[in-house]
Amino acid sequence: MSPTVNERAQTFLQVLRRVFKLAAPYFRSDEKWKARLMFATIVALNLGYVYVAVLGNQWYGRFYDALQNKDAASFWREVGVFGWIAFFNIAVQVLKFYVTQLLQLRWRTWMTREYMSRWMADRTFYHLELARYAGKEGQAPDNPDQRIQEDVQMFTSATMSLSMGLLNAVVTLMSFIGLLWGLSGNFSFTFSGTTYRVVGAMVWIALAYSIIGTAITHFIGRPLIGINFRHQRYEADFRHHLMRVREYSEAVALDHGEKVERAQLDTRFGNVLRNYLLLIKQQKNLVTFTSFFGQAAVIFPFLVAGQQYFGGAFQLGHLMQIGSAFGKVQESLSWFVDNYDSLAVWRATADRLSSFDEGMTAHAARPETLERAPAAALSTQDLSVALPNGTPLLSGAALSVQPGDSVLVQGPSGSGKSTLFRAFAGIWPFSKGRLEVPEDVAFMPQRPYVPDGKLRDALTYPNPSTDFSDDQLRQALADALLPDLVARLDDSDAWGQKLSGGEQQRLAIARVLLKKPRWIFADEISSALDAPAERTLYQRLAGMVREKGGAMVSIAHRAAVGEFHTQRWTLVPEAEGAPARYRVEVVPGTAGSA
Repeated sequence: MSPTVNERAQTFLQVLRRVFKLAAPYFRSDEKWKARLMFATIVALNLGYVYVAVLGNQWYGRFYDALQNKDAASFWREVGVFGWIAFFNIAVQVLKFYVTQLLQLRWRTWMTREYMSRWMADRTFYHLELARYAGKEGQAPDNPDQRIQEDVQMFTSATMSLSMGLLNAVVTLMSFIGLLWGLSGNFSFTFSGTTYRVVGAMVWIALAYSIIGTAITHFIGRPLIGINFRHQRYEADFRHHLMRVREYSEAVALDHGEKVERAQLDTRFGNVLRNYLLLIKQQKNLVTFTSFFGQAAVIFPFLVAGQQYFGGAFQLGHLMQIGSAFGKVQESLSWFVDNYDSLAVWRATADRLSSFDEGMTAHAARPETLERAPAAALSTQDLSVALPNGTPLLSGAALSVQPGDSVLVQGPSGSGKSTLFRAFAGIWPFSKGRLEVPEDVAFMPQRPYVPDGKLRDALTYPNPSTDFSDDQLRQALADALLPDLVARLDDSDAWGQKLSGGEQQRLAIARVLLKKPRWIFADEISSALDAPAERTLYQRLAGMVREKGGAMVSIAHRAAVGEFHTQRWTLVPEAEGAPARYRVEVVPGTAGSA
């Protein structure tokens, strides 16, 4: 069923509200006065551009009259006038281009930094990914990297271009419609023996011509909005999978997964191609009509006014003025026709940015369900932890770790051991209850993040390397059994791919040995290490924690790790119908001998 006029009006207003919500913050920011001044300058330059166009239209009449009358003196005088008009026209266009680009750049810079700040604040980047994996579409905008990098640039560029184009069209229409009305005179025609006289006929003809063209353009081009929206999503999905193949290149090569990954890439690229073919087909239809519409508009006023000219009603200069003024009025009224494709891309971009903005806003406004407080020890009261899809893993857990304790967490794969650590770290949004956490804590994930760049920066991440001396950095690498890297602190490389899994785990341990936290939460930090290296490094970590008067909580499957812990928490499956899938059984004593 086709949408009603009211539904279309509501959709249009909704789009305007979205755009205003995206655009207004910059013009209210700490840069607002510079932004407003530059915007006002662009508006003034647009008005100047239209004024020059009016002068050009008047020049047309004088110049062509001089040609028709073979008036050499008037001809050369008008050539000189044209030089001044052309000079001011060029000056206005160049200045308008420069100020527009400068405002667009400053706007993009502000929006990019604002979105990056919001995306990185309070672990929003992590929680949005969790929501996406949980299938919560309203809170999980896809490809946030593309939203920040590409869509912000497209939105600021298109908004400036389209808004100034619309302003120019409105001002041009207001400037030329009166001129065209006066030039049109009275148009007479006879129908059924009655003579009719139309005042300002060329204005009404331009209006009818543009309304018909706009309606046909909207009918042809309406599908472009959805096609452009999908196009960006498919392109981003294809690019994202290419990046994953590069990131996991070694694992793919070892598994001989090239055919599978090639098939996955072909599927995603196939989506890009199919959607792009639809885009080309729809754009072809739109370009066909708009090209015909634009070409017809060139000759149309002469066809209408030509009879009066040949009848001696006015001179050539008057006819050329009519043609020029009609072209300006028709061009202004047909702004929607000429910019439909750009409007479709702009609306799709605004929709994507709005979904990203709303997702971050929803995350910021979410209620805090886990009460956290600093303390000398770790303790939980009525702690419940769930998966992103709402499946409860733990319910009502009461756990405690005192300074001097060492706890080994064990349980079946998928029972929520790592998720429990995420709740302790305060990054898991699907947890509730009360949590008291000590300060000076290091959380060590299963897969450490190793940034590209200098080795010293990867070693001290996220602290700046200047916080530590070179001797401290070298000692940490030696203590973590990485003697080959001691002399490479200033080497730059893709360390996440250059180092083996075991070397990456030892580099993460070197970070902890360097920073010497009081509390350590270690999640399978030795899974890629041999038994002697595991024993040596656990001894060093445990000794460091004891000296600092803290505690260590570890997740590990190897029995040998148990000798470094005095307690064991075991996640035991619950019976069907229980409030959660697992419960935590606390076994005191020596975990290694249990």
